[in-house]
Amino acid sequence: MKQYSNLHFIETPRKDPTEVPVAIRVRDWNEIYGQYQAESAADQSARCINCGNPYCEWECPVHNFIPDWLRLVRQGRLFEAAELSHQTNSLPEICGRICPQDRLCEGACTLNDGLGAVTIGSIEKYITDEAVKQGWRPDMSHVEPTDKRVAIVGAGPAGLACADVLARHGIQAVVFDRNARIGGLLTWGIPPFKLEKHIVETRREILEGMGVEFRLGVEIGRDLELSDLIESFDAVFLGLGTYRYVRGGFPGENMSGVVESLPFLIGNVHRVLGTNDPAFPYIDVDGKRVVVLGGGDTAMDCVRTSIRQGAFSVTCAYRRDEANMPGSRKEVRNAKDEGVEFLFNRQPVEIVGDGKVEGVRLVETQLGEPDDNGRRRPEPVDGSEQNLPADVVIIAFGFRPDPQDWLSGNGIETLPDGRISVAASGLVHQTSNEKVFAGGDMVRGADLVVTAVFEGREAAKSIAKKLGVEVQDSAAAKVA
Repeated sequence: MKQYSNLHFIETPRKDPTEVPVAIRVRDWNEIYGQYQAESAADQSARCINCGNPYCEWECPVHNFIPDWLRLVRQGRLFEAAELSHQTNSLPEICGRICPQDRLCEGACTLNDGLGAVTIGSIEKYITDEAVKQGWRPDMSHVEPTDKRVAIVGAGPAGLACADVLARHGIQAVVFDRNARIGGLLTWGIPPFKLEKHIVETRREILEGMGVEFRLGVEIGRDLELSDLIESFDAVFLGLGTYRYVRGGFPGENMSGVVESLPFLIGNVHRVLGTNDPAFPYIDVDGKRVVVLGGGDTAMDCVRTSIRQGAFSVTCAYRRDEANMPGSRKEVRNAKDEGVEFLFNRQPVEIVGDGKVEGVRLVETQLGEPDDNGRRRPEPVDGSEQNLPADVVIIAFGFRPDPQDWLSGNGIETLPDGRISVAASGLVHQTSNEKVFAGGDMVRGADLVVTAVFEGREAAKSIAKKLGVEVQDSAAAKVA
């Protein structure tokens, strides 16, 4: 084992995996970041100074044991690092790719103040990718099977995380999803240049090897009733996403050429995968002037997808300044590198055209007093309106819950905004129906994949408690 100096974090700069050159990557749909080799992963892991109070762990929504698995990678103990990584995160290879580390673990890294944060996300991705390639699979030797069965509705991040934890407690998890593949928006919403879909399929193989059963192409309320699951299983977990897009409320939103972000992204993924869903036809922006309204990660997915489709020009208009964008700074940088033009402090007031989009009328903004969430409100500047020509306008303002009719029919209460109500009393993530639990976006509102993973895992622990199964303490897995 190589010995590293105590000043390694100073002697060795932060070095990210190789990035595919822009001229090449915009011509295909492959991931743009390469992979560490064992030596480079160890070298970058050794930059961790093992803080007495690891801020990276606290800032991580699943509270990964980051310094511990960094040390294991440095020591060449890859399989142990993979096992430890999975004690807190059910989808580490996915979070390592798509989490906004610059706002979470890496943003909190002590070395981020001038020396360059440890490349936590890239190492997290490396651990599982490489361990699985070498034959690692989760250690289930200590798991004692029970006679308990839990139905999970939704094979997205929350549902998969719930299934993972249930399986580790000897509880049979059966996952139902209306799609032909698992992953939810991991598969259908996130573009392949951020997450290649074979990664999700590998995760399916891992979960099936743990005993998780998937019943795909089954839609609750159409093919099967929720009441049937409640009656047939010991408990039910709802891992439903948020799919109703937020409207801007300005004239012209219903005009031809105005596109919602999610149908645009889903239709594109189907084209890349060679599959088809009539509900999400391919929307072609080749040769067109595209304007994307919004500043989150979904907006970045839309602008970068438009570039790869061959749009003539791609512009992102956002109503606040760059520092206040809600998404990953890395994604904004990637979009800029790939040729996207950004108009900050611009708020749409109207989509113009004669039945078909011809442009967007924008007004300049300045930031005023904070709103209820603590973010400064954008306020229009009088006399600053301008017209931006466009052939296609993509709305990417975010998503809201769209509760299914069958929720109330099974005694599951929802909040005024459509989110499922949980934990008013009883166990964490338990709904008003004591046999039904819920987590993820449909509970907290549209959020990060990693927060959905956390809630799915926490719900699984509550389910285990309800079923009389002793819950394991993940902290016991930390290695000295």
